Amino acid sequence: MTHLKIGDTAPEINSVDQNRNRITIEQYKGKKIVLYFYPKDMTPGCTVQSCNLRDNYNSLINKGYIVLGCSADSPEKHQQFINKYNLPFSLISDENKEVLNAYGVWGPKKFMGRTFDGIHRTTFVIDVEGKIINIIEKVKTKEHASQIL
Repeated sequence: MTHLKIGDTAPEINSVDQNRNRITIEQYKGKKIVLYFYPKDMTPGCTVQSCNLRDNYNSLINKGYIVLGCSADSPEKHQQFINKYNLPFSLISDENKEVLNAYGVWGPKKFMGRTFDGIHRTTFVIDVEGKIINIIEKVKTKEHASQIL
């Protein structure tokens, strides 16, 4: 779905997290980033995926990664999600879909014979220079951390 490819510079992010703190790619320059896009807080697949990253968070940190999630949910909904599942990383709120569109993960989806616009579950791994070094489009929610590592 995404128009981005390995080697591209990661598009800028100018949004807020669950605490309404400003989040940009620039502030993570010099660090490796796992940026995962998921459809919706509190839904079964998204919960499994986020909890898998939570459960493997130390392994990701030990490999030098910063983990950031992103969906179109509000900061308040993100905070509820973080609190309920004890997520140790920030979630980007992209209610206006600027980040989703920049990364090419917003678009037509099919579910049960119905077509609608939504978020395509996709993860981008970004290096210390801000370049995309991996794109995971076939995310396995129960083993997502191992896909990254």
